[in-house]
Amino acid sequence: MSRLTDANVAIANEIVARYPRPKSALIPLLHISQEQNGWVTDDAMKHIAELVGVTPAEVLGTASFYEMFKFEPVGKYVINICGTMSCALMGAEELLHHAEHRLGIKVGGTTPDGLFTIEHAECQAACTEAPCLQVNYRYRFRMTPSQLDALIDDLAAGNLAEEIPPHGTLARVRQHIPADRAVGAAPPETPGQEPVWMNGKAAL
Repeated sequence: MSRLTDANVAIANEIVARYPRPKSALIPLLHISQEQNGWVTDDAMKHIAELVGVTPAEVLGTASFYEMFKFEPVGKYVINICGTMSCALMGAEELLHHAEHRLGIKVGGTTPDGLFTIEHAECQAACTEAPCLQVNYRYRFRMTPSQLDALIDDLAAGNLAEEIPPHGTLARVRQHIPADRAVGAAPPETPGQEPVWMNGKAAL
C-alpha cells in the first residue's frame, strides 16, 4: 500500500495537531510512511504533502536530506557497515567484503528473498567500538566476520525479532499526548500568546 492507511492518517492528524504549523510535522509523517511500507513511496509523499499543506517536491526535498529515508524497496534488515576512519583502521573493509560474499550481493543490493540490504555508512559515532555496524539502526560493536555470520543467521531465523524490528519501525511504543497535557504551542505570528505550559494551566 502506498498512501497512508486510514489508521495512519489518524495518527498523522494527531501529530500534525501538536505543531503551530502543519508542515512542522513533515518528518514524523515520513517516518510513519516508512514504517508502513518499509520505504517512502511517491504516493506517500503526495499524501503527506496534502496532509501538511506543502508540495510533493518539498516533501522530497526534506526527505532526501536524510540517509535514513529510502525511496525504493530495501530488505527487511538493512545492514549499515561503518567505513569511516576508526572503523576502516579496525577492519571495516574486510567486514563489508565478507558481508557481500556471505549474502551474494554488492553494497546497495538486496538479497533475492528480500531479507537483507547492505549499505556503507559514514561515521556512526561509536569510534571506540570499531568496527561497528547497525541493523535497522540498532548497533552492533567490535564486529568480526564470524560475528557477522552469526548475526545474519539469527536475523534470518527470527531469533532477534524482539530486539530488531523490520526496517522502517522507528519505535514500538508510539507517543500519545492527551489534550490536557499538550503544551499549547502558540503560532509564531502570535508571540504575545503564552503556551499553556508557561502559564501554569497545564495539568501536572
